[in-house]
Amino acid sequence: MPQINVNGVEIFYTDQGIGEQTIVFSHGLLWSHKMFADQIDFLQTRFRVIAYDHRGQGQSEVKGPFDMDTLAEDAAALIKVLKIGPVHFAGLSMGGFVGMRLASRYPELIKSLILLGTSANAEPVENLPKYKTLNGIVKWLGVVPPVASKVMKIMFADSWLNDPLNAQKIDFWKSELKANKRNVTGAVEGVIYRKGIEHELGNVTCPTMVIVGDEDVATKPLKSKFIQMSIPKSKLHRIIGAGHSSSIEKPKEVNRLIGDWLIERS
Repeated sequence: MPQINVNGVEIFYTDQGIGEQTIVFSHGLLWSHKMFADQIDFLQTRFRVIAYDHRGQGQSEVKGPFDMDTLAEDAAALIKVLKIGPVHFAGLSMGGFVGMRLASRYPELIKSLILLGTSANAEPVENLPKYKTLNGIVKWLGVVPPVASKVMKIMFADSWLNDPLNAQKIDFWKSELKANKRNVTGAVEGVIYRKGIEHELGNVTCPTMVIVGDEDVATKPLKSKFIQMSIPKSKLHRIIGAGHSSSIEKPKEVNRLIGDWLIERS
């Protein structure tokens, strides 16, 4: 799989499918492009599908700074260097933080925006002590099993975690969490200390679809409603039984929503 130097950092990405239109997937914190495996498989028969790993995560280079503005510059540079713009940009959580900044600051690069389980606000103050503690443990010990178990409850819906049919998937994604190296803490700090961009949402003029799981505890559905109300003519969809990782928990529903969205804009 290819790597490319953009904005001074080596970024890992996948490039699959053939089509006149391109969609770029941007993942959430502590994961990688792998969280969109179902979407890539579903869409690649009709579209060019690119998914990448943020700096400091997955298979990309660990190199600061890790703030959301820098990550947005990484994504803009990726689109420019690959000469694929304007693209449909789909970002989940952290990827959504990037997507909103891109659409506001580089409208010429974004044909449409798809936001999944994300927020335009800074991290709520009440969350910081818990996240700082977990990140401190990771810095010294890595993503040890007790930390992975706590993070799983943040990343996934209780109903999904408690369904015996998901046991194999749960084991896989917990192993992915534990595979994070200790230096992932830089990326975590970039997220938990991010600045809000509420004032930029009015600058987003491209068609925008917002998706949120009704059991999302990391970025609660009200955060998505706020985005939808702030971006002109945007649409909001709530997925029943999904938490913060809807692309993994409810892939068929997410595939249907994204597939229909792209076809409408073909």
